[in-house]
Amino acid sequence: MRKKIVVGNWKMNLSRKEADDLVREISQSTSLDNNTEIVFAPPFIYLDSVSSVCLNRQFFSTAAQNCSSYSNGAYTGEISAQMIDSLEVKYVIIGHSERRQNFNETDKVLNLKMNQALKNNLNVIFCCGEDINQREANQHFDIIEKQLSSTIFKLDIHNFKDIIIAYEPIWAIGTGKTASSDQAQEMHSFIRSLIDKRYDNKTGSLTLLLYGGSCNASNAYELFSKEDIDGGLIGGASLNSSDFISIIKSF
Repeated sequence: MRKKIVVGNWKMNLSRKEADDLVREISQSTSLDNNTEIVFAPPFIYLDSVSSVCLNRQFFSTAAQNCSSYSNGAYTGEISAQMIDSLEVKYVIIGHSERRQNFNETDKVLNLKMNQALKNNLNVIFCCGEDINQREANQHFDIIEKQLSSTIFKLDIHNFKDIIIAYEPIWAIGTGKTASSDQAQEMHSFIRSLIDKRYDNKTGSLTLLLYGGSCNASNAYELFSKEDIDGGLIGGASLNSSDFISIIKSF
């Protein structure tokens, strides 16, 4: 049986005090199900302190929001996968639509980042998704297959086991729109079938698939009830402790 996981992607939000308060309120909640892994993805500047808290609490982990495609060197402002690993961080998010769109990250760059992450003991939360024009043109399945085939499907089966896939319809990120639970399940089922085809049925059945795209306390239960949705990559709703706790409890 696949585990359940909820990842809070804070993006570029919160002061130091707000970050400390948020982690404390969630990590000290007595109402959480110990069978769900809870992952905080704070900005780099808070990653060390958040990771230190999570190391002392079972079922809590941290993720970096990004990593460099370079291993080290004269790359001012970059953060390497090796640096992230040295903080005992478990995950790194790669391929988020905001990185693709706002920072022009191509498949070539994503592959370099992914390989750096895996080489440095980081599990990858790999994002994929289509925009509204592609969805309305009924191209969404082709787009997702292309995104996966040109990146994570290049991995051998040993390395692929360290991959979590987050489906995030771009048209539902930060817009208040959400794919219906049936639309989300349809895409997650399709992604799982692609994994079956590329690797094998066992790998397909074990790979964790997350939904990202305006998942919140109101719709999480319906989304998480679907067979192929193993959790969520949560944006804005992860910045409020009561909302995030409600999402975690939605399984």
